[in-house]
Amino acid sequence: MFARSVSRGLRRRLAALLALSGLAVAPLVAYVAAPATAAHPSRIHWSPCVRGGFECATVPVPLDHDQPAGASILLSLIRLPATDADRRIGSLLVNPGGPGGSGVDLVQFGAEFFPAEIRARFDLVGFDPRGIARSTPLRCFGTPRQWGPAFWSQLPLTPEQVDVVAAADGYLADACEQRGGKILDHMTTADVARDMDLLRAGLGDDQLTFLGFSYGSMLGSTYANLFPERVRAIVIDGVLDPIAWTTGAPGQSHLPFSTRLRSDEGAQETLGEFFRLCDTAGANCAFSGNSAARFAALRERLLVQPILVELDGQTFPFTYTDLIFSTLGALYSTFAWQFHAEFLALVEASASPAAVGSALADVRASLGYVNKRGFPRYPNFVEGFPGVACSDSDNPDSHADWFTAAEAAETQFGYFGRAWTWVSSICAVWPGVGEDRYTGPWNANTANPVLVVGNFFDPATRYEGAQTVAALLPNSRLLSYAGWGHTATGGLSSCIDAAVTAYLIDGTLPPAGTVCQPEMNPFPQQPPDPSAVGAELRRAGRAALLPEATKRAFRG
Repeated sequence: MFARSVSRGLRRRLAALLALSGLAVAPLVAYVAAPATAAHPSRIHWSPCVRGGFECATVPVPLDHDQPAGASILLSLIRLPATDADRRIGSLLVNPGGPGGSGVDLVQFGAEFFPAEIRARFDLVGFDPRGIARSTPLRCFGTPRQWGPAFWSQLPLTPEQVDVVAAADGYLADACEQRGGKILDHMTTADVARDMDLLRAGLGDDQLTFLGFSYGSMLGSTYANLFPERVRAIVIDGVLDPIAWTTGAPGQSHLPFSTRLRSDEGAQETLGEFFRLCDTAGANCAFSGNSAARFAALRERLLVQPILVELDGQTFPFTYTDLIFSTLGALYSTFAWQFHAEFLALVEASASPAAVGSALADVRASLGYVNKRGFPRYPNFVEGFPGVACSDSDNPDSHADWFTAAEAAETQFGYFGRAWTWVSSICAVWPGVGEDRYTGPWNANTANPVLVVGNFFDPATRYEGAQTVAALLPNSRLLSYAGWGHTATGGLSSCIDAAVTAYLIDGTLPPAGTVCQPEMNPFPQQPPDPSAVGAELRRAGRAALLPEATKRAFRG
């Protein structure tokens, strides 16, 4: 019962968290107070760690880059050496997003996500950013059993429900203020970008080669502006507007950063495509036939009365909030659209709890998500997301402002306005201070071009973010994907993968204005086996991009 309440609560807070759960390959390290030698790092010392040729290392970096000779923390790294050593170019550093995602996991469990030629020419190097997972972590609780009061179960619809959120946020903030330690004030994206530059030097590369997804785009943008002369090749895919993420535009001081990003608008436009393609698919989509109106009716029905769902041996109420977050999760990957349509049809038909639960499990499998229990011994995504995001960004200091912003966003931008606003409510009371954060300018002239990749219909990082960054960086190129889902690289489009590969290997940019077309039908005539799709996705690593929040919506 308790575990279920924690699971249901997690999805409310972490809608932007893009992390792949997996088994630990390096020990979870505690805060280390030791002389920091990483300001001028020597070569990284690797040792074999897991089957498949992987190597692991821990690297000290300064806790505070303003005091390079002061206390240090440890970063956890994993490497898969280039398969063609004779033609090896260097190291490709990667980040799967979040903030809070594990680069160690992305490389260990998602190596096949990267095109074969990239794996041949580069050592794939993943790292857990400072404060996250196996690196020196921000840890505010002794055990996940203590998380319970930090979560709220429903998106607030009334001022009274806001009090529930405020109490939960206060509980988490107090715990982090008391137990978070010094790392609490040193988790900004700029801190991580400076770590990346030390890793670059330790890997023996004169310039950085980097591939960042979603929040990883903030790492790429920040590095490019802090160290423009050290850019060899940076790809950012699923791009956040760095101004919206940090300070906002003039006149936006009353808006939470998660509202300023306008992910709600991107998600609503993607849902519109889901409805359009479903209706066009006819019998190939179980929710076909005026699907937009039927979804609206389903939302109104669940606002009044939840339904019961049976999944993994448990029966639980499925609410309006569950509908919003599960739909958001399904929009992340077109592999899930057909299964989500079947789920919606069963909910609409008041099918048995077991039948609805089975359909929900199919959606979960189609997204490639598998709950690997035990990773890590203490998974700190609860603290990790706000540790970075709140330290980076300007936000209001009253939950009443979140309520006002959420209601306005819901009215103007549709079903996901509340969800994408309330994800950041902890920032109203977060105790961390990001003194070394970077807030611009964002227009550095980099030594080599930056490749900016954006989807026309992305439910998390809308296409306008990619357009904004491409316009800001004078030495950049925008590559567009006229498809759906979150990010484009890694098995969705041969056009995108070929362009990214050519750029990373020899710096060749796609022609200006290149738009790659989708190559798969979200509603095929012959539906795939959801378990088989899930296995394929796990091999490809796309599950690394699924928000932690929606995993919880699927009872993960």
